[in-house]
Amino acid sequence: MEFRTKVPVEEGFPKIDHKKGVFLMGSCFVENIGSKMDWFRFHTLKNPTGIIFHPSPIRKFFQRLSNNEPYTEKDVIEFNGAWQSLEAHSFMRRSSKEDCLEALNKALDESRKFLSNASHVIISLGTAWGYVYEGKPDIVANCHKIPQKMFDKELSSTDEIVNDLEVISHSITRLSDKAKLVLTISPVRHLKDGVVENQRSKAHLITAVHRFLESSENAVYFPSYEILMDELRDYRFYSEDMLHPSKAAIDYIWKLFSYNYLNGETRDLNKEIDRIQKALSHRPQEENSSDYKKFLTRIKAKIEEINKKYPEITFSQALCLLGIAFF
Repeated sequence: MEFRTKVPVEEGFPKIDHKKGVFLMGSCFVENIGSKMDWFRFHTLKNPTGIIFHPSPIRKFFQRLSNNEPYTEKDVIEFNGAWQSLEAHSFMRRSSKEDCLEALNKALDESRKFLSNASHVIISLGTAWGYVYEGKPDIVANCHKIPQKMFDKELSSTDEIVNDLEVISHSITRLSDKAKLVLTISPVRHLKDGVVENQRSKAHLITAVHRFLESSENAVYFPSYEILMDELRDYRFYSEDMLHPSKAAIDYIWKLFSYNYLNGETRDLNKEIDRIQKALSHRPQEENSSDYKKFLTRIKAKIEEINKKYPEITFSQALCLLGIAFF
């Protein structure tokens, strides 16, 4: 007897492997999946201008990429002694206007270069509620702790979100005609908007995504929201704030993602990488002991074996640490 509802996951094609890059952007759920991919040594670039929850500023970012439109002075503002862009997360906040613009445009350049060789673009949408700064036409990516009275709050319609997704898809195609778009709705609940308001927001996102998918040939949907809401419907699968998924939930969602989006060879390789990563995380009481040096020698040999067969996988930081340990 089954004691839970299993959410069917459509198999993804083409498969993700270590040879090509995976670009990730959107809500903090992207950070969770991106961290998993980093652990398994995939070539990734995630949220180059920080976490973004709403589809509109994500659309604006991809428009800048495809139109080769850099950030200029009109795109940054000064607040509380530092500079930031309303199109980016506070992660991009800098002490001077020049430094802020340099960081923003560097993120554009890195993203454009990365996307030219990416096999997949994963976008996680967090909310349909957006904030419009006074005198500006677009929904911001982040309010940067600017007083609430300076923003108007609005719920984007499904038509507006569909338009955002169409522009994002078109922009990705202009940057790389080989990259597959994977869309998902973040299972993280935005209860600061209100319980009912959060449900309205998610409903708008889900409806818009599936309307967009009806006419898209290069995009697929991964049901991370449905997996947590229906298959893992228990508070033990949430972190202490009762809003974000727990480690167990993230591990389970990653497992389903891996099974459907990675081929068998890549999954087997990930098992080897996982063993190496866990071994490298181990710190003995006596780092200079002969036993530990033998242990490091075995790990280094395993890394070199993987590098020889899969040169696209890098353990440069790990090898650096091993070199320090040896000498």
